[in-house]
Amino acid sequence: MTNSRTTSSLEVKVFAAPPEQEPVLANLFELYSHDFSEFVELTLGPDGRFGYEHLHTYWEEPGRHPFIIKAGECLAGFAFVHRGSELSGGADVWDMAEFFVVRGLRRQGVGTAAAREVWRKFPGSWEVRVLDRNRKAKEFWRRAVEEFLGETIEPVQLDKGGQVWHVFAFESSPAPA
Repeated sequence: MTNSRTTSSLEVKVFAAPPEQEPVLANLFELYSHDFSEFVELTLGPDGRFGYEHLHTYWEEPGRHPFIIKAGECLAGFAFVHRGSELSGGADVWDMAEFFVVRGLRRQGVGTAAAREVWRKFPGSWEVRVLDRNRKAKEFWRRAVEEFLGETIEPVQLDKGGQVWHVFAFESSPAPA
């Protein structure tokens, strides 16, 4: 079996998104929601958009951090991080709440580079959760975490609200100075 994943020659950067970038993140979230609707039931609103009613909380609540991902000069995706686990309930855990890379830049190392940069920004305990049905994402996170840690970890399987999740739990160290 050949691995079609390539390493991106693009410089990947993760930027804290200021409030004026909320419309950009809302647009990217529509693409993410479309992709995610394959795994969970999401309903389009009367305006033809999925919407994300909690987006504004990333600028209003402490412990929430919205990021824009760029590959070279191109917009590539986003990462939403917050303090506190959605599944285990741990208050001191960093949670990769939402993560998205546009399809045209997937399997080029962009997502892995972006995830690594985010994890280095927030040293400490991390959880990355993925729905059981989202097999491609599960394999992506398995590879990304393994490359980041330099070792393989097995995700813990949890059932919450009738959904089966796989949770990768690990520790992140600060970025080298």
